[in-house]
Amino acid sequence: MTTHEAGWAHAEGALKGPVWLREPTDVNALVPSLWSTTAHKDEHGQLRVGGLAVADVVANVNTPAFLLDEEDFRARARAFRDAFAGWTVFYAAKAFLCTAVARWVAEEGLSLDVASDGELTVALRAGFDPARIGYHGNNKTVTELRRAVDLGVGRIIVDSFAEIERLAMVAADIGLADDSAGRAVQVMVRVTPGVEAHTHEYIATAHEDQKFGFSITGGDAFEAARRVLAAPGLELLGLHSHIGSQIFDSSGFEVAARRVLALHARISDELGVTPPEMDLGGGFGIAYTTVDDPSDPSQLVTEMGKIVEHECAALGIPEPRLSIEPGRAIVGPAMCTVYTVGTVKQVALDGGARRTYVSVDGGMSDNIRTALYGADYSCTLASRRSAAPPMLARVVGKHCEAGDIVVKDEFLPADLEAGDLLAVPGTGAYCRSMASNYNHALRPPVIAVRDGASRVVVRRETVDDLLATDVGVE
Repeated sequence: MTTHEAGWAHAEGALKGPVWLREPTDVNALVPSLWSTTAHKDEHGQLRVGGLAVADVVANVNTPAFLLDEEDFRARARAFRDAFAGWTVFYAAKAFLCTAVARWVAEEGLSLDVASDGELTVALRAGFDPARIGYHGNNKTVTELRRAVDLGVGRIIVDSFAEIERLAMVAADIGLADDSAGRAVQVMVRVTPGVEAHTHEYIATAHEDQKFGFSITGGDAFEAARRVLAAPGLELLGLHSHIGSQIFDSSGFEVAARRVLALHARISDELGVTPPEMDLGGGFGIAYTTVDDPSDPSQLVTEMGKIVEHECAALGIPEPRLSIEPGRAIVGPAMCTVYTVGTVKQVALDGGARRTYVSVDGGMSDNIRTALYGADYSCTLASRRSAAPPMLARVVGKHCEAGDIVVKDEFLPADLEAGDLLAVPGTGAYCRSMASNYNHALRPPVIAVRDGASRVVVRRETVDDLLATDVGVE
């Protein structure tokens, strides 16, 4: 898909056949919805973010590099905080986390959702209050649970009967089971409401046949709540539901909320305890291409609030305190990746058509999502203005894989050449987080930009880093 506004044009695109793309009337233009709020092109065609030309930023750190628009990140965090006033907003750290980002999250008044001991460690390094942290994960060890409890993590989201047993054992070991002051580990039970979210199967997390949570339909979710309530030292804070990622349709949340609230009411009726909270998860979509139409936080809170209000009224129960976990929706649009073009070549296709392949100096080691999920991205020439006509191109990486594709189809200037800079928007979520050393590539840096200044918040890996864990041979 394309970053540019224009009319429709037919082209031989995806490998499975022709696709419809928008051929740009101005190949130099940007679509604002795909970029962070400070991104624009100057009169020379140079992409500027945070008051800086990206060419100047990467001149000091080389490419590939992630540019993180701090002003945009903070503004999106505040937008969720303000729109969801009265709710608890957890930033989903798995989308992207570093010490600087954890501090921004804290300063903007959000809580933090971590999914591993490593993410917890980064949060603590940033000085994040453990009481404002929620701890996810489907296979947390006793050691990890003990550390979380010792630190005073605010909530632990349990995902299996084995984990409930482990957590109860930890609570007993440290004396919470017999605590006269009534202190207890705050627990949320992750449930699978049986919702088929309209997204890629690998990021749909609420249907029955997958690893997360307790089935409502099969009765495991109710039994999990019963076991938490029966365990000394544990307190049932509420139920947790997450239907998937890159969700644009609120109907999935509606079905999930209906089923989760019905379970909430059953727990209250049959077990005599009304959990005070409910977490509806995250997964709110962003615009990667012009076909994506995400909701803003004010629209989300209106739709989700009405759903919960209606269902609670129908069930005759009070509304629980609600929480959500946006990650991608905050950091995704705030970051772009900058690459240097290395090779431009044409390849003949069946029927006499030709496709232009543009190879850049990164690829699946800094963005696995295209290969893993078939994700669509856009890009633009970032270092100059071009007067050349548009050409349909496929942007690929430098790795030894045919599936090493960065942008499947995009209109780029026909005079694109080695040394030009390309920028890909919407790479804040899961790109640096899922980056690898495939082909022994060095993972790129993250450069925060704001008000005409830049600073490295995650440095580029070095050859010494690469070899540090390779103990070698005698």
